[in-house]
Amino acid sequence: MFEKILIANRGEIACRVIRTCRKLGIRTVAVYSEADADAQHVRQADEAYPIGGPRPADSYLRGDAIIEVARRSGAQAIHPGYGFLSENADFADAVEAAGIAFIGPKAASMRKMGSKAGAKELMQAAGVPVVPGYTGEDQDPAHLHREADRIGYPLMIKAAHGGGGKGMRIVRDSGEFLANLESCQREARNAFGRDRVLLERYVEQPRHIEIQIFGDANGQVIHLNERECSAQRRYQKVLEESPSPFLSALQRAQMGAAAVMAGHAIDYVNAGTVEFIVGQDGGFYFMEINTRLQVEHPVTELVTGLDLVEWQLRVAAGEPLPQPQDAIVQRGHAIEVRLYAEDPEAGFLPGSGKLERLRLPPADAHVRLDSGVIEGDTVTIFYDPMIAKLIVFDLDRPRALARLRAALAQCEIVGPKSNIEFLERLARHPAVVGGTIDTGYLDRHLDEFMPAASGDDENGDRDLLIGATVAELLSQEQRSREAASASNDPSSPWAIADGWRLGHGGRRSLAFVRRDERLELQAQGSGGEYRIEIPAQSEAAHVVNGARLHGSELSLRIDGRARRLSALGDGTRVVMHDGERRLRLDAVPMYHHQQSAAAGSGNNVNAPMPGRVVVVKAAPGDSVEAGQEVMVIEAMKMELSLKAPRAGTIAEVRAAAGDFVEADAVLVTLETV
Repeated sequence: MFEKILIANRGEIACRVIRTCRKLGIRTVAVYSEADADAQHVRQADEAYPIGGPRPADSYLRGDAIIEVARRSGAQAIHPGYGFLSENADFADAVEAAGIAFIGPKAASMRKMGSKAGAKELMQAAGVPVVPGYTGEDQDPAHLHREADRIGYPLMIKAAHGGGGKGMRIVRDSGEFLANLESCQREARNAFGRDRVLLERYVEQPRHIEIQIFGDANGQVIHLNERECSAQRRYQKVLEESPSPFLSALQRAQMGAAAVMAGHAIDYVNAGTVEFIVGQDGGFYFMEINTRLQVEHPVTELVTGLDLVEWQLRVAAGEPLPQPQDAIVQRGHAIEVRLYAEDPEAGFLPGSGKLERLRLPPADAHVRLDSGVIEGDTVTIFYDPMIAKLIVFDLDRPRALARLRAALAQCEIVGPKSNIEFLERLARHPAVVGGTIDTGYLDRHLDEFMPAASGDDENGDRDLLIGATVAELLSQEQRSREAASASNDPSSPWAIADGWRLGHGGRRSLAFVRRDERLELQAQGSGGEYRIEIPAQSEAAHVVNGARLHGSELSLRIDGRARRLSALGDGTRVVMHDGERRLRLDAVPMYHHQQSAAAGSGNNVNAPMPGRVVVVKAAPGDSVEAGQEVMVIEAMKMELSLKAPRAGTIAEVRAAAGDFVEADAVLVTLETV
């Protein structure tokens, strides 16, 4: 076994690898960019070295710099994690050439999977089921059109060298083919430098099911059963689980056998994932092999009881697979979701900023958290905005879903916006609970998963708002008692925490802000007994009795109905949860009114978030139409198109390609009219 390894990655996966290495007594070496000098993977590794600037191209994609650190530090192997250089065959070759073990498959196996067309032909020859289609080199549009008509519609055009959902078009009629082909080729050329496409029969309402495989240097390949990843948004996985609620035992065995055949076809060594598209009739077809560890590998670990990173290390060190196929068990049910710094209500725009507050459920036998950040860390603009992976486990799927809902209710993120409410609605949606969701469902019905608008459930909103008010009142009273006990005259009547004042019998006013909506309330009483008025509502005051706040648990009676709510707060904000719904409020002074301005007036184009300018498409004096693209910025591994708010003439362009800009910075102005 290795004595020291280098991890050529960052964030959550680097911390994950470090945990296993620590368990095995292996010393770890981290690398970091300028933006990651204080990151958790740097703090947790035994030693760490800087390798360049904050952009991935200047640091984590610099294979030569990473190999040089491995040499200097005496690392015997390099673990690439996922993303960055993990599927770069040239990097794997360079690592081996330097006399260092690469903890992953051989470069030759990667290259066989580098082209979707070549991979499909190879799998078909090996007897692995593939979707009917065309993968030939003749890319003449007329020839492709004839092939499309032969295959039949609906049909998918896919970039042969693509990934991440780019360069894909669904065509439902022969008359639509050529326009979609041109669009797909243009996107593929811009994204991947090559515009070759392949054609495939489009499977309606498909499921996405993948099989975890492992191979060793002795030619053994086994599978560790499946993960279902059908809950997707724009081809990006949102929820992953094992076992699949769709597969029968026979289908599971057939897919496992096909995945092993695929592994043998490319002489696969180490961890990999064979991805299949599965029709509603149960027919399954090869999509691709991800030649690395997957983000969702923890669900496989929880249902098999195995440490896949330990297996990776042992296989890379030349050991045989730790277990044969017939020893692999599948017990219980595991589900994974990813907490992101993003704003679902703004098109899932990635966020950045300091994690002012990060509260996650405690880890135990049923809840696992894989994260690369802690409270106080910063989510930067340069990398994926994932905050943590939340993985739950129980004996069956209904109980695992209940664990997921309970765990999400305990999460609170203050700083950048997050997708917690989106995930909570996902975990309760009938298509997820019933196990019927297909890969396109989220995109077709995204509004069903958006955080609830105020008033969708009037009684629920009201109870949460009253609960927040009571929690704030009880907290104020507790702070008053603590201040009184620490004062020189703790028996002073002015120290009594009942809010009573001459002339109005303890009437107190409170104000909160929910999103951009201001909410004002009036309260009378103390010690858990209150009358609460919501001026915006015409109904009579609500009577609260027996309110008690123990830690984060609030119990009370509202108009005679007993409720138990979760209350998380710090004096400036409170998050209420009733087990199904979440209400986040910012406490503000009663007589303070926020001034809000739209991000980008009719004359300005503003940066929606911090980022780097990729291209400027307008100059002073240019005439533009409303909605015309004037600039593109890059942030959080994605490009954002900035468009003119109206027709007019460009007055100023305040940023150039390569510039880093802050959120809300004015980048382009139009001449006033």
